[in-house]
Amino acid sequence: MNPKVKVARLSIASNTLLIIMKLVIGVFSGSVSIISEAIHSMMDLLAALIAYFSVRVSDNPPDSKHPYGHGKVENISGVIEALLIFVAAALIIFEAVRKLIGEPYELELIWLGSLVMFISAGVNAYVSHKLYKTARQTNSIALEADALHLKTDVYTSLGVGIGLGLISITKIKWLDPVVAMCVAMLIIYESFSLLKKAFSPLLDTAWSEDEIQELRERLKDMNVNYHDLRTRVAGSHRFIDMHIEISSDISVGEAHLYCDQIEEELSNQYENLSVVTHVEPCEWKN
Repeated sequence: MNPKVKVARLSIASNTLLIIMKLVIGVFSGSVSIISEAIHSMMDLLAALIAYFSVRVSDNPPDSKHPYGHGKVENISGVIEALLIFVAAALIIFEAVRKLIGEPYELELIWLGSLVMFISAGVNAYVSHKLYKTARQTNSIALEADALHLKTDVYTSLGVGIGLGLISITKIKWLDPVVAMCVAMLIIYESFSLLKKAFSPLLDTAWSEDEIQELRERLKDMNVNYHDLRTRVAGSHRFIDMHIEISSDISVGEAHLYCDQIEEELSNQYENLSVVTHVEPCEWKN
C-alpha cells in the first residue's frame, strides 16, 4: 500500500475515535474547552479526509487534461485545511465568549475530562510524528498540513488538560472559556503559517535557494554546461528546465543521448522529478 495513503488512513481513524471521546465527556462535563477540542478534532478529521483523497489523486500519472501531473492537488488541499482551521478557531471563540458572558454553569467530571485531554495529546503526538515522517520522505504538503493539524491539537489538548486541572484545584470556572480562547489563538497562528506554505507553490514557486544551490553543485559535478536554469514545485513533484550547452560538432543523436543521461542521473537523485532540456550548440571553452 502507498505509504502516504496508509498514514492518512491512520489519521482518519485516530481523529474519529478522539471526536467521540471528547464529545461524550464535553457534553456530560459541560466544559466549553473540551467541546472546543471536539470541534478542533472534527476539523482535523475533515482535514484528514481531504489529505487522504488528495494524496491518492496527486499520485495519478499525467493525462491529456493534466500533462504536468496532479501534484498541485496537495497544495489546494493544504489551503483548504488552513481555512478549516480558521473556521474551527472562530467556532471555539464564539462558544467561549458565550460561556464567559452568559449564565453561570456547572462543571462536572473535571478529572475525567482532564484525563481524556492528556490521552488525546498522546495519540495525536504519535500520529503527527508518523505523518511528518512520511511527509518528509514523500515531500507531501497534504500530509504535512494534516500533521500540523494534529500538532496544534497536541498543544491545545495539553493546555485544556492543564486548565481543567487548575479549575479543579482553584474552583475558578472562568478559566475554562479563557483556556478555550487561548487554544483558538494558537490555532489561528498555526493555520496562517500553513496557508502561506500551501498557497505559495500554486504560483509556480521555485525551489528554495539551498535546494537550487545543491542542484547547481550536482550539475557541476556532472560537468554539465548550462544556462537559463528554472525550477518549480507542484505538491510532491519537482520540475527543472534548462538550456544545455553542447559542442557544435556533436551530432543530433549524440546530443539527444547526452541530455537523456543528464535527465536520468538527476531523476535518480530526486524523487518525482521531471526534467526538460533544450540543446544549444556552442564551442567548448578552455
